[in-house]
Amino acid sequence: MEPQIRFCTSADGTRIAYSTVGEGPPLVLVPSWGENLELDWQHPEARAFLESLGRGRLLVGFDRRGLAASQREVDDLSLEAQVADVEALVDRLQLDRFDLWGGLDGAPVAVAYAAQHPERTSRLVLWQAYPYGVEIARPGTIRGLTELIRGSWSLARRTLADVVFPSGPTELQRWWANVCRQSVSPELAERYIEFYATVDVRPFLPQVKAPTLVLHRRGDRNVGIAFGRAAAALIPDARFVALDGDIGHPLFGDISYVEIVTQFLDEGRAQEPAAEPLEAGAFRTVLFTDVEGSTALTQRLGDARARELLRQHERTVREALRSHRGAEVKTMGDGFMASFTSATRALECAIAMQRAFAERNESGEEPIMVRVGLNAGEPIAEDDPDGRSDLFGTAVNMAARIAAQAEGGEVLASDVVRQLVAGKRFLFADRGETALRGFEDPVRLYEVRWREEGSVTD
Repeated sequence: MEPQIRFCTSADGTRIAYSTVGEGPPLVLVPSWGENLELDWQHPEARAFLESLGRGRLLVGFDRRGLAASQREVDDLSLEAQVADVEALVDRLQLDRFDLWGGLDGAPVAVAYAAQHPERTSRLVLWQAYPYGVEIARPGTIRGLTELIRGSWSLARRTLADVVFPSGPTELQRWWANVCRQSVSPELAERYIEFYATVDVRPFLPQVKAPTLVLHRRGDRNVGIAFGRAAAALIPDARFVALDGDIGHPLFGDISYVEIVTQFLDEGRAQEPAAEPLEAGAFRTVLFTDVEGSTALTQRLGDARARELLRQHERTVREALRSHRGAEVKTMGDGFMASFTSATRALECAIAMQRAFAERNESGEEPIMVRVGLNAGEPIAEDDPDGRSDLFGTAVNMAARIAAQAEGGEVLASDVVRQLVAGKRFLFADRGETALRGFEDPVRLYEVRWREEGSVTD
């Protein structure tokens, strides 16, 4: 596992250095201001922790703005700007859903992101969390520290190292002080201390919807353990674990707690039903989605804003597919092709998608109107040169044509699908026979009624 440094650009143009290591479910690390992506991986103990945490995962790390390999000259250290850095990173990597870790002053950034993006945050891990910086740092102490930084950055680094590693060893204290020397200017260190001591995430903590694990060492001198408990108490679905020791750095000391973290991250994943594999000649229900008016949307909103809406479509569709054991066959930019071994699950998935989009459109500034079409049959399954499975044939072509007949917010199904779910309490409205491009005979289509109660119409 050797990280390679790459760069992405945040909303205000700041360049953010990041790396990815491994494969699997993504875990994004929001470090404290005293961490350095490259130097952490070079230290044997830190590397051992990261390799253990990242086993079986895509481990995503980055340097905070103004630090280490990221752009050093920055004007804005606000919470909003730092949340935007996370947004830029996960968008660059095209991560639809991921686990998130935040440590010390990175914890408020992770909390704010999770609260504002519940659709993308699967699970949240917090280290040295606290609700409000003013409560953990007395103004006089902060003034004294910032004055020390201005007067002697070398002495200030050693003082901070004593706080992070109060019981030593001296080798780690020296190492951490050297990391600060190489990673941050004294002027920016002073600004990060002020951010740490004033940031307020009390409004965000109750809004976090992701299952959350809060970790704190009992002897922590930087942030008292009571503040970690207070942060956990404000998160609806959080659990708190007190750890022995006084080292404030998560990568050092007794790191056996990594087992607690990995078990927590894997809990929900083990419960997610797996998509069933494509089999040649197997009877499948094929589902297509298509964002209505996507070309006009791009022309009206511009590439960046339109792409963000399409990403929301992608996240919603993929979440529904995971929940209903659907196999994503491919995405076409503004639409998906998926398959199911069960017509019932395919219809339930289509309804779940439309309900999710309808709920989102109630508060979204720009609605996302999606057409969904379904058909069933025995498609031809083939692998492309990269080993990805694709489906072809009449059943697939008809499903695509049916989706094209739908209006935004509608689910249309062929008569084959309707007959397959007879007696399953789905509600259909007969749309009559429709001529589909490429098919000689007209096809009878049915609208799946998902918005309101009603009776089946034949």
